[in-house]
Amino acid sequence: MTEVTSAAAANRLRRSPLHERHTALGAKFAPFGGWEMPLEYAGGGVLKEHTAVRTGVGVFDVSHLGKARVTGPGAADFVNACLTNDLGRIAPGKAQYTLCCDDASGGVVDDIIAYLHADDHVFLIPNAANTAEVVRRLRAAAPTGVTVTDQHERYAVLAVQGPRSAELLGALGLPTGHEYMSFSTATLHGTELTVCRTGYTGELGYELVVAAEHAVAVWDALFAAGESFDLRACGLAARDTLRTEMGYPLHGQDLSLEITPVQGRSGWAVGWDKPAFWGRDALLAEKAAGPRRTLRGLVAVDRAIPRPGMALYVGDTRVGTVTSGTFSPTLKHGIALALVDTAPKLADDEVIEVDIRGRRAQLRLTRPPFLNPSVK
Repeated sequence: MTEVTSAAAANRLRRSPLHERHTALGAKFAPFGGWEMPLEYAGGGVLKEHTAVRTGVGVFDVSHLGKARVTGPGAADFVNACLTNDLGRIAPGKAQYTLCCDDASGGVVDDIIAYLHADDHVFLIPNAANTAEVVRRLRAAAPTGVTVTDQHERYAVLAVQGPRSAELLGALGLPTGHEYMSFSTATLHGTELTVCRTGYTGELGYELVVAAEHAVAVWDALFAAGESFDLRACGLAARDTLRTEMGYPLHGQDLSLEITPVQGRSGWAVGWDKPAFWGRDALLAEKAAGPRRTLRGLVAVDRAIPRPGMALYVGDTRVGTVTSGTFSPTLKHGIALALVDTAPKLADDEVIEVDIRGRRAQLRLTRPPFLNPSVK
């Protein structure tokens, strides 16, 4: 869910508690959000990993994602007054996608999943590179009695994704019947973990949050049971192609401090009627005036693969920039998300051009997702 770090920081990268398991599977590693994480594995690579999630079941180590806990009297009300979405819409045991915005500009500091345990207990999963900043901002605003704890390395997260994910977890005796964006606590071979009905692939899936010291045992149990389901280990490269097919934003590309929820078409994750949340005044003003650019979907008409940073044109007029772009393994052609100017107004299905190293290629505007999601 966030940007790759520079190679200069490689000697300071954190490692997942599952690093040795990844090495044994022939993983190719890359720096990601301050962590050294598997990009893809030997024996198939991105295409086979992507296909496994769309047709069967795959498991991702996403332990690089942040973890933070907000506790104390009124913790949920405090979080609700800071983050954009309305926690009042959900009950304990439910999760919610939300945004941490800058109070002055309305730009997105991070996108986050909030897990509501109780009125006095909220667990947050932000992006790896942004965890410290999210925690810093929450701590600075926290009232007396509310504690914000950074638990980034205390827990591991395993994402079990795909149409056969429920079968696999069921074979291990784990709960699978709860609703989308809900969670429950369970035990696997004596290890307590949280089973969350969440994911970043658009498929039926679950995310398992477990204490870091028990991550290897859970990984091994998944693969022991997974032999009957052709379980495949999947890296972050496949996670990126999967989320792009769904039109899910990536912080640092499709959302950022420079890209607001209004521009990023994430207004559905904003509780507009709430009396308070960070960035409220700026976002209400932008919404009323209309944004100067919005996030749009693009599909390749020509044999072209749009990539982040590429310029978009109508004739000689530049009208936008690709924010996320890839070859879709499912659709077999290029797809992209892009920030496109709202003037001149461009309709869905209109053809524009992308500059690929000096060569123009045609793209058709569309409304994401590029595939119908199967999360529910």
